[in-house]
Amino acid sequence: MEKTYLFLADGFEEIEALATVDILRRGNIDVVTVSINKTLAVKGAHGIEVAADVILSDLPESLESRMLIAPGGMPGAANLAADAKVCRYFSAQAEKGKPVAAICAAPAVLLAPLGILDGRHATAYPGFEEGLVAGGASHRNQRVVTDSNIITANGPSSAIPFALTCLEALTSRDKADEVAAGMLV
Repeated sequence: MEKTYLFLADGFEEIEALATVDILRRGNIDVVTVSINKTLAVKGAHGIEVAADVILSDLPESLESRMLIAPGGMPGAANLAADAKVCRYFSAQAEKGKPVAAICAAPAVLLAPLGILDGRHATAYPGFEEGLVAGGASHRNQRVVTDSNIITANGPSSAIPFALTCLEALTSRDKADEVAAGMLV
């Protein structure tokens, strides 16, 4: 079965990445965290260091996946966008019409420049709206926006709704509601 991949670069927003991984795993999704560094260690924007499951260089050139996820945070989102392999993965996933999710700065910094948001509704962290529009997106001032196979969210306070939306896209509304209820959301 295809896995879901969440990409980590130094400077990632910890709550966006870890809440998403936690909620997806509570929903029995096989989510793999990927370090774009040369080691498994990745340091978040607030100094929290985590150990990813795999290193990007160990993944194949072409990646079959259920969903690709990019947390925000700066310079984390910019570091993801600067990696050619990460960009190829996200572009290919979107071209196949398969789920792509990004939160905070990542929709504007990673997805929009790749053309993934062209003609789509999307949201991003306040101050990054111009990047969305430059990438052809129609900005929505909402916490989480789903447009077909693309899920975007606006920032750290939306990490749980974002993760639950990703879980729903991968499973069902009932499963997302079950996980939310278990967390008292």
